[in-house]
Amino acid sequence: MTRIVRRMIGHGAVVMLFALAAGFGLAMSLVGGFEVLPGSILEFELPGDSRAWARTHVGGLLNGLLVMIGALVIQALHVPERSGRHLAWMLVGTGYANTIFYWGGLLSANRALTFGDNRHGEGDLMSVIGLLPALVFAFVSMIAMVIIARHAFSGDTADGSS
Repeated sequence: MTRIVRRMIGHGAVVMLFALAAGFGLAMSLVGGFEVLPGSILEFELPGDSRAWARTHVGGLLNGLLVMIGALVIQALHVPERSGRHLAWMLVGTGYANTIFYWGGLLSANRALTFGDNRHGEGDLMSVIGLLPALVFAFVSMIAMVIIARHAFSGDTADGSS
C-alpha cells in the first residue's frame, strides 16, 4: 500500500505544480505583464481574465490536496489493497481531470461549462477538452467518496483492528 500512497502524493504534487504555474499567470494577468525590474513591466496580455486565472490557481491547489489527502486517508483507514488501488486511480484521475477543466475553462470562451454555447460565450474545442474529463470524473469522485465513507464508517480494517 505504501507504493500507492507514495505515487498518489507524487501525482498530487504534479497537479499542484500546474496550479502554482497558474499563480504566475494570475499575477501577470493582474499586472498586465511581467515585471522585469522593479517598476519596469514588460506589458502583454494573457488569454483569460484574472478571475479565470484565480480559479485555475486555487482550484488546482485544492485538487492537488485532494489527491494527497486521499492518499493519507487510504493509509489511515487501512483500506485493503484492491480498494486502495481503485481509490488511487479514481482520485488521481479526478485531480488531472479537474486540472484539464480549469485550464480548458481558462482558454474557452464559455468557461468549459457546457459543450455548446452558453451565457458566458461560444462553445469551442477547449470547452470540450475541459468539460469531458471533468464531467466523467465528477461522477467517479463521488463514487470514491462513497467508498471512503463506507471504509471510514465500517470500522473494519485490513489489519483486523477496529
